[in-house]
Amino acid sequence: MCRLMTAELAEALKGYPLYSQDNKGKEAICRAIFVLGSIRWYILEGQVEGNDTILFGIVIGMPEDEYGYVSLNELSDLKLDLTKHGLGIMQVRQQPNLPPTPLKLLQDKRLQSFLARLK
Repeated sequence: MCRLMTAELAEALKGYPLYSQDNKGKEAICRAIFVLGSIRWYILEGQVEGNDTILFGIVIGMPEDEYGYVSLNELSDLKLDLTKHGLGIMQVRQQPNLPPTPLKLLQDKRLQSFLARLK
């Protein structure tokens, strides 16, 4: 089982399969946030496929901010080895206790700038 698939995430995704929030734009509900350093994945929907969960959302903090799909297993396997800087190994983690929140209400300047470019 994937280390990121928690009871909290399963509950958050319940009723939000892939394509369930199409065309909602800034009104789409963020169901979960995953973080690795300054990279954030704002998850809008997801569904189990085989032994994985495919998620759809917005990734912020990489060279290009964009909508896209990501595998929960892939997120779980991502690691940054910062041991030579005395920081150890960083892994993706889920932001705990996130209530379902419309994207337009999330306090992230880069996310809001990305959303403002959408029509």
